[in-house]
Amino acid sequence: MAHENDNVLEKGYWQSTKPESKVPLHTRALHKIVDFARPMILTKGPANKKPLSRTGYLDGLRGFAAFLVYWQHHNSWVRETSGDDEIFENGFGYTGKHYLATFPFLRVFWTGGHFAVPVFFVISGYVLSAKPLSLMQSGETIKLFENLSSALFRRWMRLWIPVAVTTYIYMTMAHYPGFYTDDYFHKATYREEIWEWYSNIKNFSFMFDTSGNPFFPYNGHIWTIPQEFKGSIAVYVALVSFSRFPRNSRLFAECVLIWYFIWVTDGCFFAMFIAGMLLCDLDLLAINNDLPRFIKRLEPYKQIIFYHLLVIGLYLSGVPARNMDMNNVWKARGWYYLAYLKPQATFDYKWFYLFWAATFTTAAIPRIGWLRRFFEGRFCQYLGKISFGLYLVHGPVIFILADRLYSAVGFVRIRHLKNMPQWPNAFPLSMAGPLGLEFAFLMPHIILLPVTFWLAEIVTRFVDDPAVKFAQNLYRRLASGPPSSGPTLKM
Repeated sequence: MAHENDNVLEKGYWQSTKPESKVPLHTRALHKIVDFARPMILTKGPANKKPLSRTGYLDGLRGFAAFLVYWQHHNSWVRETSGDDEIFENGFGYTGKHYLATFPFLRVFWTGGHFAVPVFFVISGYVLSAKPLSLMQSGETIKLFENLSSALFRRWMRLWIPVAVTTYIYMTMAHYPGFYTDDYFHKATYREEIWEWYSNIKNFSFMFDTSGNPFFPYNGHIWTIPQEFKGSIAVYVALVSFSRFPRNSRLFAECVLIWYFIWVTDGCFFAMFIAGMLLCDLDLLAINNDLPRFIKRLEPYKQIIFYHLLVIGLYLSGVPARNMDMNNVWKARGWYYLAYLKPQATFDYKWFYLFWAATFTTAAIPRIGWLRRFFEGRFCQYLGKISFGLYLVHGPVIFILADRLYSAVGFVRIRHLKNMPQWPNAFPLSMAGPLGLEFAFLMPHIILLPVTFWLAEIVTRFVDDPAVKFAQNLYRRLASGPPSSGPTLKM
């Protein structure tokens, strides 16, 4: 806690000792701007850091997954110039060539962006259901209803306000000063740009949109946000539906719902959210020493079980995913028999395997000490703080800045020669190095990585955090009044 002296120290001994002297308004404003814009890594944190919560590792896992998305999208962008993108997306030994970047387990560091999406969804299912499940297990039905009411009201704003703000800024930058980007066609006037942006944002943010186009023109990488919102609704509906069930019935219902989403309908994304809910339910039951008897019997073998789940999960994370042709799986080394497991209901097969990969890995991490400590470490926790901002800004950075830098060092596309002829091979670098780690590919990240992280911090501070607070304050204002009282609510 701050002492009274601290107020004197904040004024600083460098100032004049005259009582009437004050820091000019413009100077204070400049200091505020610098404080807000300063990268976190240059900000000295408090001496006594707040201890991590029980689920702190999930923040680190989400942040690291966001970084994998960043890395895969950059790799995919430059591979289009050489045709090597097919090698990355297929199995080890594709076309008779063997690369370190496609080796089982290791490939997650190059193509882990696919794996990261189910990890996001499993984590969301876990986090969204944590408080409601704890209230459910303690029988506090009224508080459960109030919690779900607040969470459901705030969810749309928490997801879509940051998307709307960042895509509007990117759209404006593409029009003024007119940055060339090849991810969409520009309109003739700014007014037309605004209308096009508005038409797309209102359709993509509508949960029941049936247009069939999964990619938002102003940032195709955010195709997961509609799925995130729909999955959140599935979790909230399941929580309400199962709120009166006893323990075993609730766990059984969660497993049946997962089975339904995978084997009956093409709903692997929804199954990922419910899997996170199931993991959270089991964790809370374990804390209360209330696990079902058959699970308790496995207690002596939990270490070997979770190491096996981790290995299986990481292996499945490398599923060949170039397209939806199952022949890629049949032909890939080490995947022939696994291909028989694919359900008939699943259209895009990779999500079936990635469902198990994300579920097994997320379940194993907190039970493997060294791995949990890694995700609770400073770097992963930093990534966790800016993860949503990183997810939102890394695409525009690729479209505007990275595309030019890659062209300058030698990754040239034909359209570069036409649309920005001053950039191609402006500063050519050596292409030596393993696939995915070429010198010419790594060097631009001396600029790209800090710029992307800094922009992610800016979005977190000025867009994401305010959006969360806005939704919370709006709910409090609209729901103001005495707390609910009376008999237990029947749902």
